[in-house]
Amino acid sequence: MAPSLLHLKTATIAAAASVVKGAEPDNISRVQLPEKTRNSRVLVLGGTGRVGGSTATALSKLCPDLRIVLGGRNREKGAAMVATLGKNSKFAEVNIDDKDSLEAALSDVDLVVHTAGPFQQAEKCTVLEAAIETKTAYLDVCDDTSYAFRAKSFKDRAIDANIPAITTGGIYPGVSNVMAAELVRVARSESKGKPERLRFSYYTAGTGGAGPTILATSFLLLGEEVVAYNKGQKVKLKPYSGMLNVDFGRGIGKRDVYLLNLPEVRTAHEFLEVPTVSARFGTAPFFWNWGMEAMTNLLPGEYLRDRSKVQELVQLFDPIVRAVDGIAGERVAMRVDLECSDGRNTLALFSHRKLSVSVGTSTAAFALAILEGSTQPGVWFPEEPEGITIEAREFLLQRAAQGTIRFIMNKCWKFRAMKNWRVQLGSWNAILWRC
Repeated sequence: MAPSLLHLKTATIAAAASVVKGAEPDNISRVQLPEKTRNSRVLVLGGTGRVGGSTATALSKLCPDLRIVLGGRNREKGAAMVATLGKNSKFAEVNIDDKDSLEAALSDVDLVVHTAGPFQQAEKCTVLEAAIETKTAYLDVCDDTSYAFRAKSFKDRAIDANIPAITTGGIYPGVSNVMAAELVRVARSESKGKPERLRFSYYTAGTGGAGPTILATSFLLLGEEVVAYNKGQKVKLKPYSGMLNVDFGRGIGKRDVYLLNLPEVRTAHEFLEVPTVSARFGTAPFFWNWGMEAMTNLLPGEYLRDRSKVQELVQLFDPIVRAVDGIAGERVAMRVDLECSDGRNTLALFSHRKLSVSVGTSTAAFALAILEGSTQPGVWFPEEPEGITIEAREFLLQRAAQGTIRFIMNKCWKFRAMKNWRVQLGSWNAILWRC
């Protein structure tokens, strides 16, 4: 029988203490990589953007010995970012649409982290192909179902090249997938019932400080039919419909969330073998939800799937969104609910004050897992054990959860008897629950 999450924690707590010892003032704790990977070169594509910059910052704080290369097109922004990161970083001008430029940039790095979105409607996996060609380990923060499964189709080529690759890493999808995988694994090992329903719920205040890219992503998703699964059958639903009021706990509270077409729905259904899966997203202030719903109802799907028209919308709304973001803040929360056939219901909860920080820490956690050798050759989703081994999930979640308001795994509800164990690891609080 597989060990529970609690048992896994007990077995790794001594090692975890070395991770959190000497916590940084901003709640980022250093990680001691194996000698052979301690000085690895990591190329962060989109490194001058919000997600890439946050990832590079998190990596440099978690592992100061890593050599960070910021890949992008804007030298001025690159120079400013390098000045912030310090002597172990540099900027490289890279055009991800140009094969020669990409392969030149990847020729002397150990890992490439692709954060240069949006991934919606991208027709080719140019960065992944270049990584396979140059035998470079790969990670992306893709949040698009079509792109993710196109990347997955390169699995055999990655195996032949002997490189590990993870697609849909990051915060959500990414950390949320690993949370779901642990809920399912523990339920199967400890429950007599079968996992029947998995629900992902996400909340971000405003754009979470992520700027135009996440705004473009949101608008493009409004043009896609939502794919969900009900008792094993694929169903298609209207985007930004099916509102639920979800409790994200202390610091966030109850928030309205709406259906969106997100890749973790299909990956959880196929690879975790849960028959009913859906994903919802909500934002604040509340009128942004009304606006998104109105856009879905008033604008044709063809319009919202046109990247050039969406860019025009982004330019129109971006100044307003930035102004409102200053008031709304950038809190982020994820809740994953699992229901089993025997009535056992468990949840995982993750909340942070700043998405712009948390997305970088989460992406960095995946990058470290790859550098530590937790990923087999091939292209994998986060919930696949070949992508993040079961034993490595604990460390990944610990690292991603640094600085969180709240992080809860495997909390049972609709049960009368309940025990809880609380573990304090420096600035990181984990609350692990079992029935």
